[in-house]
Amino acid sequence: MLKTISIKLRKDGYDVITCQDGQEAIAKINELHPDLVIADIMLPYASGFEIVNAVKAIAEKKIYVIMLSALGQEKTVAEAFSLGADDYMTKPFSLSELSIRVKKLIR
Repeated sequence: MLKTISIKLRKDGYDVITCQDGQEAIAKINELHPDLVIADIMLPYASGFEIVNAVKAIAEKKIYVIMLSALGQEKTVAEAFSLGADDYMTKPFSLSELSIRVKKLIR
């Protein structure tokens, strides 16, 4: 799924950096301060919730966060938004819909 999302967003004209786990993602976020982070809730070494916390700790710049998860439970969605996620998509999802949501946040 990571590769598929990456290919789609590159075709849309975005620079994309991928990470294999949550710990690597947090390190890259702190180093690069991207415009947008797309993170799955269930990741090795650091969860998507921990990634949202890391993003929101960067005060110099607004970084948008889209959370992805197979967990569509109301409690999980509410927790993601309460931590500061800007959007939430339940898997499976359409790449076209993800593309639209990315454009909406970054414009």
